[in-house]
Amino acid sequence: MDIFPIPPVAMMGDIPVRNPLQPGQVALVGTGPGDPELLTLRALRLIQQADVVLYDNLVSAEIMRLVPGSVERVYVGKKRSAHTMPQEIINQRLVELARTGKRVVRLKGGDPFVFGRGGEEIETLAAQGVSFQVVPGITAALGVSSYAGIPLTHRDYSQACVFVTGHLKDGTTDLDWPALARPRQTVVFYMGFQGLPEICRQLIAHGLSPETPIAVVQQATTADQRSIIGTLASIPDLAQTASLRPPSLIIVGEVVRLREKLDWYAESRAGAAA
Repeated sequence: MDIFPIPPVAMMGDIPVRNPLQPGQVALVGTGPGDPELLTLRALRLIQQADVVLYDNLVSAEIMRLVPGSVERVYVGKKRSAHTMPQEIINQRLVELARTGKRVVRLKGGDPFVFGRGGEEIETLAAQGVSFQVVPGITAALGVSSYAGIPLTHRDYSQACVFVTGHLKDGTTDLDWPALARPRQTVVFYMGFQGLPEICRQLIAHGLSPETPIAVVQQATTADQRSIIGTLASIPDLAQTASLRPPSLIIVGEVVRLREKLDWYAESRAGAAA
């Protein structure tokens, strides 16, 4: 993906630098859904101030290229059933690095406080007396919906929006299905791709029409973005035929019908390729 060159901290005009990263401090930094141009200025500043960066598989390669070459990098990625480093060890590693006097940046895909385990990490830091700060990022649901051309709310279709994880800590999908199947709302499933057939089955069983629109969007906001649109009845087979894979987000609701005429990102990519 081509990106505009981003100036270093010292060249960012007259924007004041508030709460710079201090030695012995940890910054939890949300990197958004993948496109490096969706980083906040604060996120970029702290990345450039870091001594060490801990990152996972949801942090895009384009964003990692913004990390200065002098910065130590520690991969702590977690995929389904494949954890490079258990969460408890990551928490303790943050403490240990901060106590050596390093300026530590923990990069997290999306937003640290939306299914990002940011709360767990800073609980440990707080308990151990380690100073920290948190930088919000564009959470996946917002980035995915915008780049897929699917408004999460719309006066004609949806007056509520629910974010839910499709994969609970104990590995089940024991969710509040009656609440998720209510009409006139949009439901966004994080980490639900592996359970897509069960999600569709449960929503139908609890009252949604099998013809309810649904979208599965893979690697949104990046050059590899792909979207599959269907219904609760058809999407499991469509996703399998398309060979979709994580990271993917699932959007359920009548707003998905708007995608055909609002898909600006696909049109811009087609225009660039012409």
